[in-house]
Amino acid sequence: MTEETRPQITIYTDGSCSPNPGPGGWGAILSNGKREKEIKGGEADTTNSRMEMEAIIQALSALRRPSNVTLHTDSQFIVNSATKWLEGWKNKNFKGVKNVDLWERLLPLMKRHEITWKWVKGHAGNPKNERADGLANRGREETVAKSFDAF
Repeated sequence: MTEETRPQITIYTDGSCSPNPGPGGWGAILSNGKREKEIKGGEADTTNSRMEMEAIIQALSALRRPSNVTLHTDSQFIVNSATKWLEGWKNKNFKGVKNVDLWERLLPLMKRHEITWKWVKGHAGNPKNERADGLANRGREETVAKSFDAF
């Protein structure tokens, strides 16, 4: 499949953690221009950075075939990491890099899809970023509620 024949997908992602570290959630909106899909989830003990990355991993993993992806995130750190620093980290075997387990999960997805990384300012009224934030918060809340189900 050539890049020209790949589906064109737009993704908005966000992560949430409160307190940080603590219970967290992630959310993503995937769109092919005709349809949208929302996904969310969470973890009981995590960080905001991990949830930001988990949202991206889950969104890219949800794509059935290699795609041209425009990925919007409000994490400048993740955009810079993916576009500027990642090659250097790989050359140094990720020495001193946090969340290596997540980068190792993300790397094959970055090879599978052609990704254009876009930073969007968070909490600034961008409708899809706000929706992704809401999904992340709901993912966190559902995770907290499940943890009480164990009693």
